[in-house]
Amino acid sequence: MSQRQDVPVIRPLAPEDREAWNPLWQGYLTFYRATLDPEITETTWSRLLDPKEPVHGLVAVLDGEVVGMVHYLFHRSTWARQGYCYLEDLFTSEAARGRGVGRALIEAVYERARAAGASRVYWHTHEANATARALYDKVAALSGFLQYRKVF
Repeated sequence: MSQRQDVPVIRPLAPEDREAWNPLWQGYLTFYRATLDPEITETTWSRLLDPKEPVHGLVAVLDGEVVGMVHYLFHRSTWARQGYCYLEDLFTSEAARGRGVGRALIEAVYERARAAGASRVYWHTHEANATARALYDKVAALSGFLQYRKVF
């Protein structure tokens, strides 16, 4: 009988992760009650694997199974000489929750942001996302800014 893995392994997203990534991506979209044209999902997947793109993906592996994902991107800022890192999407499977996967994915983004010379990592979440916010309050500071948007 194999022993249960206590610490997730975080690694870059790879082409062979597509089958495991799909349900995580769909779970993330479902959580936010979002639907996307399949073409957008295909574009996102392609960007995540293209080394010329500023968008990156990591996965968390527990017990040999991909159980979490995070997408992040780097961009310039008008407020700093260094760039910023935006953590855009973070999701873990239901079975992996409470096992440190979300925290490990965030910490892995922090490591990559430091290595890239970014001066900050930031993200958004819905105010009602209490479960995620309990973690976020432990690993970052709430900025107090509100987001406004106009969709075209």
